[in-house]
Parts: sequence; structure tokens; C-alpha cells
Amino acid sequence: MTDLFTKVTPELKRRLRHERLFQWMGRSAIFIAIAFLLVMVGTIASMGVGALRQTHIELSVFLDPQELDTARLYDADYGRLVKKALRARFTEVKKRQDKRKLYNLISSQAEFTLRDLVVSRPSLIGQTVKVWFTASDDVDMLIKGNISSSTGNTQRRIDRRETRWINDLIAADQLESRFNSRFFWSGDSREPELAGILSAFAGSAFSLLVCFGLSFPVGIFAAIYLEEFAPKNRWSAFIEVNINNLAAVPSIVFGLLGLAVFLNTFGLPRSSPLVGGMVLALMTLPTIIIASRAALRAVPPSIREAALGIGASRIQTVFHHVAPLALPGMLTGAIVGMARALGETAPLLMIGMVAFVADVPNSIFEPATALPVQIFLWADSPERAFLEKTSAAIIVLLCFLVVMNLSAIILRRKFEKRY
Repeated sequence: MTDLFTKVTPELKRRLRHERLFQWMGRSAIFIAIAFLLVMVGTIASMGVGALRQTHIELSVFLDPQELDTARLYDADYGRLVKKALRARFTEVKKRQDKRKLYNLISSQAEFTLRDLVVSRPSLIGQTVKVWFTASDDVDMLIKGNISSSTGNTQRRIDRRETRWINDLIAADQLESRFNSRFFWSGDSREPELAGILSAFAGSAFSLLVCFGLSFPVGIFAAIYLEEFAPKNRWSAFIEVNINNLAAVPSIVFGLLGLAVFLNTFGLPRSSPLVGGMVLALMTLPTIIIASRAALRAVPPSIREAALGIGASRIQTVFHHVAPLALPGMLTGAIVGMARALGETAPLLMIGMVAFVADVPNSIFEPATALPVQIFLWADSPERAFLEKTSAAIIVLLCFLVVMNLSAIILRRKFEKRY
């Protein structure tokens, strides 16, 4: 007995040592994955936080009655009034080249800001008013420390004269950084300081709405039929194999299918969330069907047998007893598939949702873009200011994905029934 114990003890110690080693390897893998995730998110957040702030410049603008006709306020040359205000602020600027640089301190949106003010308050005509205008992207990048006053990298050069004017504005408290609400409530723009994500966000929301409306009921009923009613023969096996294969097909193939069928054959509106949602629905269907079938298989056979035993029909058994128990898993699969569709870019590029769309879409039939496509477009832009916009849009997209996954967890726990 003693000899047996001495033989078992080293073997037991070795097994316990291997078990502890395996546990530490697993923990290390988790820590490394979390570290990489934190580094990635932290890097993106540090680059994108600047997009939440925007530089503004205050100017005293004389609303000359000779320039402003009360009967035609929308047609007045407000850009000239802004330029006059800049020249009046910096009276030492005389040369034409210097004036062009001076005008570049203010965003091209300045004239529209002044127009909206005058149209809303015509009584200001004839007075000198102080107006805060959005600064240009070069000035904004300089204030944030993203470019140097001597070298502008890929941006327009900020020379010493412009730096001196900016310092003069700072000393006079006519330059300040504010929260950039425009980033959340405006559409895309060619000017970085004016670009926002609302049009892309609305396009993604409409596309996901169409995608969910098509893929969820079709996927659920297809899963119920294949799992509960379809005969087990070669045709059902052929369909199952193809559904599994479709789940692994590259997403751009679905974009080509949408281009050939929805646009060229049926003539549906190009760049619309309707077509985008239909393409994403085709891509999401296999995922929903596979997840729904797994949820149906997880329901114990005793539930079906009990329902059939008390006289319920097969349809009543499935829809009154089996499907409600499988609903949490179905919802989880649908939301996970929708989250994957939210981040897709390639199929949307094929159907024209890569076009520049500044207006916010009001329906699924209007031209729109999507959030991942907007990120792709901004990342390809040469202006330095679009880099922080890209990072901020990525953070918004990640938050959207987190919300969708949290919704899946909440819905699963809410509808989950224990048996």
C-alpha cells in the first residue's frame, strides 16, 4: 500500500502542476487579449477625442443696410460682410495674398451663419454685431496641437503671419474651443470642420431597420420549418449544407448580387437604405437561421412530447410551446447578425452607398450612406482634420455595436424561461 502511494503521489503532483500551468496559460491569453483591446480602443479614443471640440472665432460684423435688402435677405452677399469684418479686425493686412490667407482663418460656413442670424433677426440690420464663426480646419488643428506653425504636413501651411493673427485673437479672447455638436447633428461635408455623422448614422439606422424587417421573420420561419416540419431527406440536407456555406460567403458577393438583381434587374433606387437593407438581409439570413435552429434544438424533447400528449397539434406544439422557449436564442442570433451587418462596408460599396451624401435621409428611398462607409471615406481623405473625425466615428460605431450586444443579453434574460 505504501509503495502504491509513493508511485501515485508523483503522478498526481505532475497532473496538478500541468493543470495549474494550463490555468495560467488561459489567464495569460485573456489578459493579453484585454490588453490589446484596451490599447486599440485607447488609441482610437485619444485620436478621436479632438473631434468633440471645435474652434470658433468672434468677429464684429457691420450689417450694412446698403448690402442687405430686407426684401431679398437670402440673396445678399454675406461673404463680403464677413471679409470686411476680417479686414477691419486686422487693418494691417493690405496685400492680396495676405488677404487670402486672412480669409482662410474662417470656415466657408461663415456666410451661412451670418445669413441665418440676419434672416431670423432683421432688426439687427444697420448695427454692428458680434458673431462667433467656425474656424477653418487648419486653425482648429493648430489650436489642438495636431500641426505645427512651421510645417503643415499634408495640410495647408500655417505661416508666421497666420500664427500671429491667431495669437492676437487668443489674446483678445476672440478665439475659443467649444463642444462640437455639429459632429452629431449635421451631415457630411467637404470641409472637415463642418463634417458630421448624422446622415451616415441615419442611413445605417434605416438600412438595419429594413434588414431586420426582412431577415428576422424569414429567418425564423425558415428555421422552424427546417427543424420541426421538413422531412429528413437529401433535399433538406442539401439546403442545410448550402445555408451553412452561405454563412461563410464573403460579403462582397452579396453586394454583387444586390447590384445585379436589385439595381440592374428591378431598378430600385441606387444608394438607398432600401437596397442596402435588402443586401444586408441576404447576408444576415444564414446567421439567423443557424442560430434559430440551434435554439430550437436546445428545447428539451419532453416539452414537445408533453404538448402532443395532451392533444395539441404539431403546429400548436411548435408555436405555443417550443418557439417561445427558443425565442431568447433566436433574438440573440438575430441581433448578433445585425451587429455584423452594421459593420459591413463591401456590400454597400457595390450598390452605390459610397457616394457623397450631405443631406440627412428622411426615408428608406432617399440616397444615403452608412457609418462604416463614412469612416472609409474620411480615412481616405488627405486633410489631417478628417483623421480625428474618422477615429470619433469609429468610437460611435463601437458604441452602437456594444448597445446592440447588450440588447441581445437583456432580451435573452427577459424572455428566458427555465424548465
